[in-house]
Amino acid sequence: MTPEESKQEVYTLTRDDFKPEGAVKWCAGCGDYAILASIQAVLVELGGRKEDIVFVSGIGCSSRFPYYMNTYGFHGLHGRGAAIASGIKIANPKLQVWHITGDGDSMAIGGNHFIHTIRRNIDMNIVIFNNKIYGLTKGQYSPTSPRGLVTKSSPEGVIENPFTPGELVMGAQGTFFARAVDTEPKMMKEILKAAALHKGTSVVEILQNCVIFNNQIHAAITNKETKDDHQIYLEAGKPMLFGKNLEKGLIFKNNKLRVARIGENGVTLDDILIHDPTNPEEMLHYTLVKMGLPEFPVAMGVIRACDCNEPYDKLYEKQMEEAKKHSKIKCMDDLLNSGNVLDL
Repeated sequence: MTPEESKQEVYTLTRDDFKPEGAVKWCAGCGDYAILASIQAVLVELGGRKEDIVFVSGIGCSSRFPYYMNTYGFHGLHGRGAAIASGIKIANPKLQVWHITGDGDSMAIGGNHFIHTIRRNIDMNIVIFNNKIYGLTKGQYSPTSPRGLVTKSSPEGVIENPFTPGELVMGAQGTFFARAVDTEPKMMKEILKAAALHKGTSVVEILQNCVIFNNQIHAAITNKETKDDHQIYLEAGKPMLFGKNLEKGLIFKNNKLRVARIGENGVTLDDILIHDPTNPEEMLHYTLVKMGLPEFPVAMGVIRACDCNEPYDKLYEKQMEEAKKHSKIKCMDDLLNSGNVLDL
């Protein structure tokens, strides 16, 4: 096969091509199964070779993920997945790199690697399984656990302020942040595909349910009775509306984001904000990721997707090419005979 024919080759894959030979061993009813299925579906749509896909993880229930994907994988150390994934991408830029992590793995011991990966804007995908608990180690509170949550390590209730992953992404100059929930597979698929296509570090927070140690932690925004009022799904170019009949929306009034009902106090559809995830100004995106009950609905969808910073790996490649052009050392012999070498 000629190089030209190879470039034109089309790879037709199915979800079965990504399924492992062994059993998937998460607890029955765990939200991780839905996330796994969504990522497999996205990879089928993206096409390409399995050999060009790598999944990297740290420690936690989510970090079993590389074993459950029939692709290349690397099970790293606690909190170190982002650093390993960064090295893989820089060493081989053609690879599609996914870092699978949890709220504990990424926000606690891995917090430093997490923010610096985002700051560098390396072209990789970070997926956070956020169940607001340490599940693998049997139910201690995590950096995203809400105040007052009673756990094995907080019998009187959590007294710390929780992290909001989106705030960390914004603070680290992130170019892509999205949020989904494990009970909405269509939403997950759309968001994960957008993340994979983004050039730079994409971060997707998936609100995931741990049926054993933190069951129904996201119930307020996932219950059928309340989700229409407690979630807002943001889509590029569309008004920020929510509610069962899309009768409510987000407006700016007196320099502050507010919830308004269309038809009340003179509010019309024209007053509702239009979502623009590509805006390089992060102020509104930052406000959207911070929204929470009871004052605001929780924002879902692609909240920020800005091409405002060139990916680190691309800049690194350019530096290497420039260095090669101006270097006197072109081969190993040049290197061995360079510098302070005695003329024997």
